[in-house]
Amino acid sequence: MSEKVVAIYCFLDDFFLETNHPRSTKPQAKPKVTDSIVLTTAIISARFFGGNQASAMLYMADKQGVLMLEKSAFNRRLHRLAHTLSVLFYYLADFFKALNVSSQYLIDSFPVSVCDNIRISRSRLVKGEEYRGKIASKRRFFFGYRVQVVTTSTKQPVQFFILPGSYADITALQMMHLHLPAGSEVFGDAAYTDYEQEELYADCEQISLQIQRKSNSHRADPIWIAAYKKMRRQAIEQAFSQVKLRFPQKIHAVTEAGFLIKLVLFLLAYALESNLYHTT
Repeated sequence: MSEKVVAIYCFLDDFFLETNHPRSTKPQAKPKVTDSIVLTTAIISARFFGGNQASAMLYMADKQGVLMLEKSAFNRRLHRLAHTLSVLFYYLADFFKALNVSSQYLIDSFPVSVCDNIRISRSRLVKGEEYRGKIASKRRFFFGYRVQVVTTSTKQPVQFFILPGSYADITALQMMHLHLPAGSEVFGDAAYTDYEQEELYADCEQISLQIQRKSNSHRADPIWIAAYKKMRRQAIEQAFSQVKLRFPQKIHAVTEAGFLIKLVLFLLAYALESNLYHTT
């Protein structure tokens, strides 16, 4: 674990140097705690401590000998770095896309609950029916967000899109924009069926949406193509099972912004693990 923490810190420090990011968001010449340390602590909280940032801060102070901020100061600094988290994710995404010689990608979604169904009426983070979604495979409802994630064929994440839980996959596909190289193939399940979107991406972006067809589809695939899409669908399930394993049963947060930051941290931790360990 210690070696992984050091690797994450070195990667972040190099990233800040390459992007000319200031050593700290605070206007001081020699900050006691740099942004590299703050983000390292936040990321390892998602990777090793189930999102518990207090435990990660204690680990960094006791085991790594790092001077650490107070909890409130740490949270304020992390919120100021929220945009940097997304920039870092897509910095890694460009690297993964460059390595993806197959030009094949997978798209799927998974739900993230804000609270148990019995506590919906008392939820303080988010309110409204738009956050009530349905998990079709489990035949149950949830209250929270639905996260759309695009990965390479080797399960490395390259894009994410977060929407309230009531938004269906096809609606999310219509709202988001796939930032993929021309000539890419994107495999998804039947929930992403939209013939107009498929034609638009093929004509305007040279991206082929290889979506599984429903049994009553007007554009049914030949048997061999249907079998190939089914095989790729199995890879999607394997990739997203690994992504979802990183998430705890409940993400603790006081504000909606804090919840979304933790959500991005879990995705970023998975992306960093793919970069630092899978490619070595």
